[in-house]
Amino acid sequence: MNNIIKIISKNLEFPVKLNDSNASQEILKKLPIVSIANRWGEEIYFQIPVYAELENGVEILDVGSVAYWPPGNALCIFFGKTPASTGDKPQAASPVTVIGKIIDNKSLPDLKKISDGDIIELRIVE
Repeated sequence: MNNIIKIISKNLEFPVKLNDSNASQEILKKLPIVSIANRWGEEIYFQIPVYAELENGVEILDVGSVAYWPPGNALCIFFGKTPASTGDKPQAASPVTVIGKIIDNKSLPDLKKISDGDIIELRIVE
């Protein structure tokens, strides 16, 4: 199965390389997914129809990390500091399962163009 998906919003595309976590495999089974974006500092998160347990939970992430947040059944895209950050790295509100990473770091600044309420999609790369 293909392990590259794309996040699409406002005619912008962000390819993501998935890891082999259970959460990423569950997400692949549900694609395509359409949801509504929420912003929390330099994090975008949105609810998805996936229910997975926390795996190797972390709170401090690298810029470009994509993670699953079990309490909100949400996919999170970290591209900078969040309100929880105490250093320069993104910090989740509570532990998340890292499911992958945005492939092209040059596209990360474009994530700032996505606002609360924007439509956001997850699709498999054909």
